[in-house]
Amino acid sequence: ARERLARGEAISYPAPDPARATAPAGGDIRSVLERTLGVPIFQEQVMQLAIVAAGFSPGEADQLRRSMGAWRRQGELERYQQQLIDGMLARGYSPEFADQICRQIQGFGSYGFPESHAASFALLVYFSAWLKRFEPAAFLCALLNSQPMGFYSPSQLIQDARRHGVEVLGADVTVSGWDCALEGRSREAPAGGHLEGYRRARLPAARLGLRMVKGLSIEAAERIVLARGRRPFGTVDDLAARARLDARELRLLAAAGALVSLAGHRRQALWQAAGERPRHGVLAEAPVDEAPLALPAASEGEELVADYAALGFTLGRHPLTLLREHLASLRFVPAGELNDYPDRKLARGAGIVTCRQRPSTAKGTMFVTLEDETGLVNVVVHHALVDRQRRELLGARLLGVFGQIRREGRVVHLVASRVVDHSALLGQLVTHARNFH
Repeated sequence: ARERLARGEAISYPAPDPARATAPAGGDIRSVLERTLGVPIFQEQVMQLAIVAAGFSPGEADQLRRSMGAWRRQGELERYQQQLIDGMLARGYSPEFADQICRQIQGFGSYGFPESHAASFALLVYFSAWLKRFEPAAFLCALLNSQPMGFYSPSQLIQDARRHGVEVLGADVTVSGWDCALEGRSREAPAGGHLEGYRRARLPAARLGLRMVKGLSIEAAERIVLARGRRPFGTVDDLAARARLDARELRLLAAAGALVSLAGHRRQALWQAAGERPRHGVLAEAPVDEAPLALPAASEGEELVADYAALGFTLGRHPLTLLREHLASLRFVPAGELNDYPDRKLARGAGIVTCRQRPSTAKGTMFVTLEDETGLVNVVVHHALVDRQRRELLGARLLGVFGQIRREGRVVHLVASRVVDHSALLGQLVTHARNFH
């Protein structure tokens, strides 16, 4: 609504047509919605709309409020929907406006809250926005330490933080605790991005905690921290002995890259973890006469595959950086460029699928989020295309989209006309999307 005002467009408030009305009007819709620029935000506004536009009694409006969040579960939508439509038509409102109000109220049930909660919610949003803007490393650590939660995966959070200038350091048995934490190894804030005005500030790095190692218990992490507090670890064998780590725990740490400081690189760490001897029983003190084996480091592509397998993300280059030349030959444009395209320009975008959504209020439309090395692309897929290309939309890990840019203010979508599954380009790289939550 504010974008429309900025463009000089007036906000309209539909009025009933007295010629079509068969019941007296209950009041002015403008008085209900004007202070929120024509958009119902609070539950109280929904109740007022039902009273003013549809002739609900206060008691009926309160029952509507109570039922909003339970429509899909309890099947009460149809009863209230028809009552709302009949009431608005009887008071001279158009069928189109009546349908619009019903759809708004239906969607409202999944996010609406009372006005009395607005101030506390606004403060949380403000604090979160301030932290992300001025303390992005601390904000990232807090979000990662609170997982699983929210809409975004750790991979998306980390990629976004890095795009905004945060240095993210991997989990490391020589320095990491259980939680992700700020590390004093600070550096100059990079030029560009939203940190341009703060280039002279010193930014801490975000050090990933051992909680990010899939399958590792907090008890194992605590033993590592306790042993390290007595004296630093010298070798993988020293770590295993003093932190009482078994072969499985060592393999998890090695696969996640958390032993690189002791072993040199991931392959070497995995080899040393595999060769770790039992700590108990008759073989505990048996001498091992084996010459050290120097293994070659993995290629960048192999490291990416290993990162995603062990962590679900990478701190190396984004996978699509390695594929950019090939994607460019197919005329796919990076997200950072697509988001600068003008309205209605034909475009092609491609990215790793991070999210699929199909809200019940969207009339079959699917929303897909793609990620590449430059940012995110929000894709809109209308129901006809969903029906035609369901297999690609639901199965692709790397999706190519042909479509048209639609821009409203700073909100940009790529409306798809065709999609292509390019998952084969990822090879053995396994990615995961958040689907229909």
